[in-house]
Amino acid sequence: MEPEQKSNGALTGLIIIIIILVLGGIYFWKSSMKEEPAPAVPGGIETSGTPDDTASLEADVNGIDLESLDSEI
Repeated sequence: MEPEQKSNGALTGLIIIIIILVLGGIYFWKSSMKEEPAPAVPGGIETSGTPDDTASLEADVNGIDLESLDSEI
């Protein structure tokens, strides 16, 4: 009687499929990192440099529209 030979085809196929899935995941992860847009400055808030007096600080604080804050969420 001849001894039965085990086939490693299923194991080899499984390893190849896992490698392909990992490489595909890395590819999509890297491509999604490239496409992220830079965060935009919200409308209505303008940068004004570095204010030195409290009047300009109060004007900046009063110029912020807090009512529309909930609508962006």
